[in-house]
Amino acid sequence: MSTTVTSKGQVTIPKKVRDRLGITPGSEVEFSLNEQGDVVLLKRGRKRPTKQSPFAKIRGIVKTDLTTDQIMALMRGDD
Repeated sequence: MSTTVTSKGQVTIPKKVRDRLGITPGSEVEFSLNEQGDVVLLKRGRKRPTKQSPFAKIRGIVKTDLTTDQIMALMRGDD
């Protein structure tokens, strides 16, 4: 896997690596050098709290007879 460094010194961590390390938006990562001079990427700390959408708060836990359209209208606050 390879990636290109931007003019700001940024790189995109490949999806396979993010998935393997459990890196998600807000995750802290650390770069270090091993004895051979290779760069090692480590996941650190906890994920920073992010504002959670109303839908994300109930995803997978609500049992209802409402249709998808009715649920979306409720989530948007439609009258």
